[in-house]
Amino acid sequence: MTNAPGGASHASASRHTGILRLATAGSVDDGKSTLIGRLLYDSKAIFEDQLAAVERTSKARGEAYTNLALLTDGLRAEREQGITIDVAYRYFATPRRKFIIADTPGHVQYTRNMVTGASTADLAIILVDARNGLTEQSRRHAFLATLLRVPHLVLAVNKMDLVGYDSAVFEAIADEFSAFATKLDITDLAFIPISALHGDNVVQRSENMPWHDGPSLLHHLEHVHIASDRNLIDARFPVQYVIRPHQATDPNLHDYRGYAGQVAGGILKPGDEVLHLPSGMATRIKRIDTARGPVQEAFPPMSVTLLLDDDLDISRGDMICRPHNQPAVMQDVEAMVCWMSDSAMLTPRSRLIVKHTTRTVKALVRDLHYRLDVNTLHREENIDRLRLNEIGRVSLRLTQPVFCDPYARNRQTGGLILIDEATSATVGAAMITESR
Repeated sequence: MTNAPGGASHASASRHTGILRLATAGSVDDGKSTLIGRLLYDSKAIFEDQLAAVERTSKARGEAYTNLALLTDGLRAEREQGITIDVAYRYFATPRRKFIIADTPGHVQYTRNMVTGASTADLAIILVDARNGLTEQSRRHAFLATLLRVPHLVLAVNKMDLVGYDSAVFEAIADEFSAFATKLDITDLAFIPISALHGDNVVQRSENMPWHDGPSLLHHLEHVHIASDRNLIDARFPVQYVIRPHQATDPNLHDYRGYAGQVAGGILKPGDEVLHLPSGMATRIKRIDTARGPVQEAFPPMSVTLLLDDDLDISRGDMICRPHNQPAVMQDVEAMVCWMSDSAMLTPRSRLIVKHTTRTVKALVRDLHYRLDVNTLHREENIDRLRLNEIGRVSLRLTQPVFCDPYARNRQTGGLILIDEATSATVGAAMITESR
């Protein structure tokens, strides 16, 4: 692999400011795959044989330039159709930060894939073709990004080369999107004019757009602040696995009982008083282990093993939290649902399996309140079903309580995965709005 700009040494690697998960979104042919290909190419994050393969394929297709979109449109069906039909994940790093990119489809029928890619993203790039301006799909993806509580949004106005790098075109699109954004809950929004095909304002500042006084896209991605995006106030530790080595050869491990999982919120330290749910028993953290040894604190999204002072009956699906800061313990949940199944519909009285953090329970849809038109944000009431890619508000009754927070407060403890009871297929994603 070629080196990142400036040389990727061990010293520079130590200066990484964490991992940024980002998703691209927008209408068909707005240039999402080309943009990611340009990021990978200009940051020298691709293998030479990959580039050679893309060059050969471009020539075989009769294209006069190296089609960087082929770096991400990896499926044969995508290459034949010239579109992205699945979520493609790519990884690269600069001396400052590591990146995980989800290249999501632009077609309306693949909205569910966009939801999948954006559900764990720290930042979403909404691409707009400078010639076409905002489209329904642009608005749809912006709304979905805010519904999924993606903390940072970038509106990248692409193909500026095809409008003569005209600042008036960029400003008109930015103004129109700003007006639409007032209806959404957006905490951080940036506007960047780019040409993914030629690399303008992607990795380096563009000489063709001196009127843009902001950073390039990569510079923005490297410097956007994400450390405070996760909930560091409400301590939440869903237990995933109980570690109990029954045949340990080390005598110090015979009495070892650890509770493994990923920190979903707050900061945990040895000596902290914690509470176990559902028992309500209080204890203290004795030690925090990781794959690299004990640590003095754990915070999201670290995967750790907690050792406690007291021998409590704790199992998978339980929650460890603070005595005076507990999640809601609820069986009746209100949620916004993104329905993802093309073979089944969500209706009142539907029976589902719900996965919440590390706990899996059965559920019944008690009521379907309304369907949301993501283009107009209008609520359509008196409905009896949700179909593929539709979004609506539902009431769920769970067979066992879950330990949850509103999704707006914690994406991990406020999110649900809906599973078909008969086929075990994932059919929806839900965001808890309130619980009672």
